[in-house]
Amino acid sequence: MPTATEAPRRNPGGDPSPARPARRRITSLEVLCAILLLAVLGQNWLGDSLDVPALRTGATVFVAVCVQAMPFLVLGVLISGAIAAFVPARLLRRVLPTSPALAVPVAGLAGIALPGCECASVPVARRLMRQGVPEPVALAFLLAAPAVNPVVLVATAVAFPTAPQMVLARFLASLATAITMGWVWARFGRRQWIMERALRALPVRAGTSKWAVFAETARTDLAEAGGFLVIGGLTAATLNVLVPQSWFAVLGHNAVVGVVVMAVLAVILALCSEADAFVAASLSTLPLLPRLVFLVVGPAVDVKLVALQAGTFGRAFAARFAPMTFLVAIGCAVLVGLVVLGGYR
Repeated sequence: MPTATEAPRRNPGGDPSPARPARRRITSLEVLCAILLLAVLGQNWLGDSLDVPALRTGATVFVAVCVQAMPFLVLGVLISGAIAAFVPARLLRRVLPTSPALAVPVAGLAGIALPGCECASVPVARRLMRQGVPEPVALAFLLAAPAVNPVVLVATAVAFPTAPQMVLARFLASLATAITMGWVWARFGRRQWIMERALRALPVRAGTSKWAVFAETARTDLAEAGGFLVIGGLTAATLNVLVPQSWFAVLGHNAVVGVVVMAVLAVILALCSEADAFVAASLSTLPLLPRLVFLVVGPAVDVKLVALQAGTFGRAFAARFAPMTFLVAIGCAVLVGLVVLGGYR
């Protein structure tokens, strides 16, 4: 006879039998703790066995990407939690124009108010969607926030003291990229490409305080996004090690090759938008136009951002949104560069 805590289960013959206890699944956190424990116990052996220049370089890139991005990811999830807890959905719908064609540019300009990198904008964009903001508007904000905020523009001005036109060019090209992608998604995007979990508001128990909602939302968003940031960092480190530096020797002699390679380099390096201007400025032998492409493409689409988008909105979304953003960002950067920077020089 089954006990009071066991639900009866019928076998194929129809006789009740005790239900098997559910197996406890090992979580990713436990796996991570086990790996860290093994690494600590075998650190001497690992240090001798893995003392390879390529591995040291990859490890440095991985740590740099994660350390750069993590503070802004935390900022993003805190803002996401604040929106969920303290900003009513009706207020967001009231302040935005009802027409997506007008709301997308407003969202792009609103990105000026969030000083952070692309990692911060992903959880905020998802929170806006869960609060009822149309997807094209939230995506325009996602692309604009890490590229047109004052911190990034000031960093660009400091990095290019002899070329102040780079600040205007970066602002216009990045804003054009965000607005164009918002309009493109409004015209061709499909809601079913975004996984349902990203759009579904988290259930809130009756009587739960706003601060509890804030804490739970921030904790959930950080746990979901943090793992994909690690995946993006590992991808960036691997590509940095495997791509030969000699491939970039011809960039200053061919406009098309220079633009394409700098765009791909921006995706591979996965730099924080607050730091990429100094990397671009260090490539002083290159014309300004390919360096502008580097600065516009990087905050819009890179390997860690694609990983975050895939984990947050689903792989079907990232597979469509990232390639289109890549092409639009290159096009906007080239057009603005030809006008503001005076061509390929």
